[in-house]
Amino acid sequence: MSLAILYSRAGVGMDAPLVTVEVHLANGLPCMSIVGLPETAVKESKDRVRGAILNSQFEFPMRRITINLAPADLPKEGGRFDLAIALGILAASKQIPDSELADYEFAAELALSGELRGVQGILPMALQTTKLDRTLVIAPDNVAEATLVKDVRVITGKHLLTLTAHLSGTERLEYCAPVPVTHTAHGQPDLQDVRGQQHARRALEIAAAGGHSLLMLGPPGTGKSLLASRLPGILPEMTEDEALEAAALASISQQPIHTARWKQRAFRAPHHTASAVSLVGGGSSPRPGEISLAHHGVLFLDELPEFDRKVLEVLREPLESGHIMISRAARQATFPAAFQLIAAMNPCPCGYLGDPSGRCHCSSEQVQRYRNRISGPLLDRIDMHVEVPRLSFNEMEGQPGEHSRVVRKRVCRARQRQLERNGTLNSRLTHPQLQQACALAIQDRQLLQQAMDKLQLSARAYHRIIKLARTIADMDAATDITTGHLTEAINYRRLDRSVV
Repeated sequence: MSLAILYSRAGVGMDAPLVTVEVHLANGLPCMSIVGLPETAVKESKDRVRGAILNSQFEFPMRRITINLAPADLPKEGGRFDLAIALGILAASKQIPDSELADYEFAAELALSGELRGVQGILPMALQTTKLDRTLVIAPDNVAEATLVKDVRVITGKHLLTLTAHLSGTERLEYCAPVPVTHTAHGQPDLQDVRGQQHARRALEIAAAGGHSLLMLGPPGTGKSLLASRLPGILPEMTEDEALEAAALASISQQPIHTARWKQRAFRAPHHTASAVSLVGGGSSPRPGEISLAHHGVLFLDELPEFDRKVLEVLREPLESGHIMISRAARQATFPAAFQLIAAMNPCPCGYLGDPSGRCHCSSEQVQRYRNRISGPLLDRIDMHVEVPRLSFNEMEGQPGEHSRVVRKRVCRARQRQLERNGTLNSRLTHPQLQQACALAIQDRQLLQQAMDKLQLSARAYHRIIKLARTIADMDAATDITTGHLTEAINYRRLDRSVV
């Protein structure tokens, strides 16, 4: 009787729980069985492993082979266990030594030729492997992703023979060097491309400084999408931890990780035909959606009223909490979703309400019906509502505005003040932090009370106005919120006023 024990990892949401691969060889009729809640791709690994072992000039033991993937109640999927199973069979049959196997974790799919193929979700595995001070053994395709984790030990080989030689001590492999990453905003759209629209540019800068959500309202062709696409260029780069979180979400979603844009914030712009599952995530084995892929970045919803109302309603909880929990009958998964929402819409069905040309003939009922596609609770959660009017010829031909790099410096300074004061952005202030950092003078409280009574604002809108005023004060490097800051913040609640 022979037994070999190796380690690998499964993929459950953002987590990569440890899986112990136990390979047992016993006398009896030759067969090979895999237990431990394997899904179809894992069950099929027996054929891939057999072909890889034989084509690598090893002997496949003609005995009763039992492979246990523990814990037994954790679902296993994909081809990530192929390498561990193959090495376990070779170790249990004494074709390679098993003395060092406990120091490694294995994750790679095997071709029938014995070559190693990459698998998804390597980054969460690398993070967990580092905590246990083990060495991660993976395919060459996954090296760039795994070495993004600081202090991780990674070895790789193109073929099963390369790794067996390493484990046998005949040809040792060196640890993989980290793939160089660059921290540059090169190639991002520049805010200088936007002509005119000073009010909207100001609102975009304030939204960037405090992490506030923004809805732009205006006729077609006024630059709403153009402005939204320039927001990532004026946001500061992600920190190392933020970049790893965003990359881990991309890893488990089979999205490419661009080391050339390692710390740039994501800009996700799903089409208005997107389903609720594609937006928040889901599936029988839960996967992240667009809101999680926009984690620490920007989610842009163009033509907001054209989205299905049920799709938009799923955004309400993530906007408040910064995460999304996906529940299925067999399992649950929680994904981070701290995104910055930017949306754009026309003022009416034809798009030209209020245009000086008078081309709009929409009735007030049509306008109301169009805007009612966006529910009040969702609209209440959007911090800023800004009009983006049609440009005149002189404005389109005018001088270009500031470069994104100039605006980004002001945004970074404002964010730094917030982090030094509260350790978080103004849009994420808790109630105790809000009371401490956003004190108002008596006359300003009276002004805000009048605005609440006239506009029938909710308590949520009240707090969001104060947070927005605090960000405007930080843009001015002011210690306290003044009447001018509060007035400007109230003016950004455009859709709290009458429709027409």
